[in-house]
Parts: sequence; structure tokens; C-alpha cells
Amino acid sequence: MLHKRYEEELKKQETLLCRKNEADPDFYNGVYDRYRYPVLTREHIPLTWQYDLNPQTNPYFMKRLGINAVMNSGAIYLNGKYYLVARIEGDDRKSFFGVAESDNGVDGFRFWDYPILLPDTCPEETNVYDMRLTKHEDGYIYGVFCSESKDTTTSDLSAAVAAAGIVRTKDLKEWERLANLVTLRSPQQRNVVLHPEFVDGKYAFYTRPMDDFIDTGSGGGIGFGLCEDITHAVIDEEKMTSLRKYHTITEAKNGAGAVPIRTQRGWIHIAHGVRNTAAGLRYVIYAFATDLKDPSRVNAEPSGLLIRPRQQERVGDVSNVVFTNGAIVNEKGEVYIYYASCDTRMHVAVTTVDKLMDYVFNTPSDPLRSVECVAQRCELIRRNLEFLEGQR
Repeated sequence: MLHKRYEEELKKQETLLCRKNEADPDFYNGVYDRYRYPVLTREHIPLTWQYDLNPQTNPYFMKRLGINAVMNSGAIYLNGKYYLVARIEGDDRKSFFGVAESDNGVDGFRFWDYPILLPDTCPEETNVYDMRLTKHEDGYIYGVFCSESKDTTTSDLSAAVAAAGIVRTKDLKEWERLANLVTLRSPQQRNVVLHPEFVDGKYAFYTRPMDDFIDTGSGGGIGFGLCEDITHAVIDEEKMTSLRKYHTITEAKNGAGAVPIRTQRGWIHIAHGVRNTAAGLRYVIYAFATDLKDPSRVNAEPSGLLIRPRQQERVGDVSNVVFTNGAIVNEKGEVYIYYASCDTRMHVAVTTVDKLMDYVFNTPSDPLRSVECVAQRCELIRRNLEFLEGQR
């Protein structure tokens, strides 16, 4: 016989899973709609993943394997449904992946019965997280994620080594583990994204060159490199695309986020930028575009951020952070940007390809100096006042 508390918790969770989401009426910027409720939280995790339901072995109905957070989801659109491959962090700090499915992309996300059990081909690997999902023109869906291991060159228990792990699938159920990406000129990699098309007949990756696990060091921004064989991917040269710049949102570091979106004017990238503040690192989301024929060349870079942590999004395990590694474009041209706040929960912002193009290609770039930024704003004000005068 089931414990009576199980029925209570199951009913509570079902109410959450059936809750309708809606665009936040108090938010407006013309670029996207921000939705009121998170799309995934730790409360969405099935009870069967956390409790032993047998009263004989769990008479007090205690959580045996608790969940701390659900965050940083890869995203893909298949057969009219929206799928998130979420990073799920247990109370033990280990992360793993789980597939959540929705009919409309803004609510009703439910996890499949089991999380993803990756092939155990890297015995030194301790943790995995932040998978980007690419539907590639070769017919596979690729997942590129951070594979974290202990840095054995030091006794510091916080020292780690980051590599880009690669898996592929056709159905999000059976996963084949490939060799980790090797970048000959960068000792560590994180936030790596596979481009959805071949470039010059090769597989193309957006990388984030790093000298060590936390600091980018000599890494100047988001890199781009090609490899012949994705089953043993080796990149010998990384070109730089979106660069870090002094006194901007990317000053400390930046990294690729969602798989780039093909548009008529270029590939639109939704990435993250980091700067230092008195309260610690602040993560925001920004956008830029690269050339259709040469995806390593930036051809549009609007000033400033696209999404910042707002209100309750600023509070969580790692405060003042928003982060994305997944976006979906459906057949209507709607764009669903999935982002985590504070390494705690998942949200969605919804726009269209046309709006993103307008934003990326028509928003002025950052002149990088206060006096020039004021002059830029004054010019906007002048044009607006003239326009208003002409309407009288």
C-alpha cells in the first residue's frame, strides 16, 4: 500500500504541471515576450526519481535522492513537440540530463520516465552538464556538453578540467558517445556548440578557448574551428568571432549559447556575457550575427544585453545570473529562447525570427566610450523629437 503522503505530493505536482503559462503583461521591450512562470523547476522532477515508494523500506516517506536544481537546457523541436534536455543537479552536486516534453513550448513540460544514462566511456569524468542540441544536416542530433574531471596536477579539491563531450542520437533515447573534442591550441573547453551545417565540407564548432577551468586567460572570446571527423573531432585552429571587450557585458568572459539560427541576413547567435561586479560575476544574454557563407565572421553586433535577470530571477543558488544553451524555431517562425536563472530554474522568452533580425541588424553597436554612447543616444533623441514635431 502506498504512503498517504505520496498521493498528496503527486496531486500537488500535477497541479503545477497543468498550470497554464502566460506572457508577463508587466514586461515589454518590443523584442520578445517574457513568460510569467518558470517552465522547469526541481518541483517538476518525477517523484519516482526521488522517493522510495515502498513503505516497508521508506516508512516516513523521505526523499532518498533529492534534486537541488533544474537548469541550462538544450532544446530541440521534433514532430511538432518541444523537447528540453535539462541539466538536473542532485543534492549531491552531481549533474545529469533528463528529457522534458511539451506540446506548446511554454507550459506542460513533463519529464520522461528515466533520465539519460550516458555511455560510461570516460572513467576520469566526474560531472556532465549544459548540453547543446544540434539537428545536423548529416541526419544525427548531436549533444555537446561539458565533461568535467578532477585536475590531478594539484591537491586543490576545487581544481577541475573541462572538456567538450559529444554524443549523438536519432530519437533522444539511444545515445552514442563519441570521443571528446580536442582543440590543439586550447587546453580546456566549455560552452561548445556544433554548427548545424557543414562548412567547406567539414563539421564546424563554436568554442570557448580557456587556459583553466574558471578563467578564460588568453581566450579572447567565442572561437570557431573546423574538423574532418566528428567521431574523433580535432580542431587545430580556432578563429575568434564575438570578442570580449573592456567595460562591456563580455568583459570577464563570454560563450556560445543556443545553436545559431539561420536567417536571410546571417546566422543569429544567442550567447552569454559575463562581467565582474562588487557582488560577483553577473551573467546576461546577448545576441550577434555571423555571415551565412563564413560563419566565423561577425556581421552584426547590437549594443548591450538581450536578457538580464529580473525580479525573482535574480535569486537562487548563484545569484544575478541568466544563461542559455537552447532555443527552438518552429514552422511558424516563432523563436523560443530557453534560459536558466541563478543556476536554479528554467524560463522561456518568445519572439519571432523577423523580430530577432530587426533587433540584431538594426540596433546600433556599442561605441565603447561613455561620451560616444551619450552622443549616440542624443542623436536618437534628436530624431525622435523631430518626428514628434512632424506629427503635430
